[in-house]
Amino acid sequence: MIELRGVKKRFGEQVVLDGVDFEVREGETLALLGPSGTGKSVLLKHINGLIRPDAGKVMVDGREVATLHRKELSELRTRIGYVFQNGALFDSMNVFENVRLGLSDVTKFNDLEYARTRVAECLKLVNLTPETMDKFPAQLSGGMRKRVGIARAIAGAPKYLLYDEPTSGLDPVNADIIDELVKRLDQELGVTSVMVTHDVRGAFNVADRIALLSDGRIVLQGTPEEFRQSNDPKVKAFLERDFENSSFAA
Repeated sequence: MIELRGVKKRFGEQVVLDGVDFEVREGETLALLGPSGTGKSVLLKHINGLIRPDAGKVMVDGREVATLHRKELSELRTRIGYVFQNGALFDSMNVFENVRLGLSDVTKFNDLEYARTRVAECLKLVNLTPETMDKFPAQLSGGMRKRVGIARAIAGAPKYLLYDEPTSGLDPVNADIIDELVKRLDQELGVTSVMVTHDVRGAFNVADRIALLSDGRIVLQGTPEEFRQSNDPKVKAFLERDFENSSFAA
């Protein structure tokens, strides 16, 4: 379980998180919505300790992330797969080498036979052929690079998956493919997932529950149906902006 309680974070004079209360239950997929620049990615990075809060607590499996020592934090990160916004692939490495980086166990990383088998398994899970291993990022489409980034995130068999805008920059067809992939992986792997996105349609399609971040706080956290029925002006304004003339509009 992931919990944020009263989390605050500022960068200079800019207040990004202003007392965030946030909860992700075991086995669910939660979509974190909000306009660009509202701190969604900052919130996500608190979960695996890339950023520390100025105040409040970030708890993962009952442990406060900010108090963990280096070895304990490294162990926690072996249980958290992170999908970066632009894939974050290394151009000088082929796909095999990029996905292999997700193997947090040093013994498994150094066992080339195991690594190639595991990389092939992960590529298959994201609908890529084993031949993709020998390609370089520059030879891949945008959608394929996103899927390779997801393959790397699942290589170490994590308990949690954190997605930072997995469909950003993609056309609607490829965005739908990634959304369906996220949903299928959550079901097949049994992971708990947090997906940061500004794509309301995708969030409603993928998530068990949704949270809306606005002005540094969580405005509402609930099921898609609770969002549809909400009378909160910030929720209504956000949904109407993204789903104008749509049956999803609140």
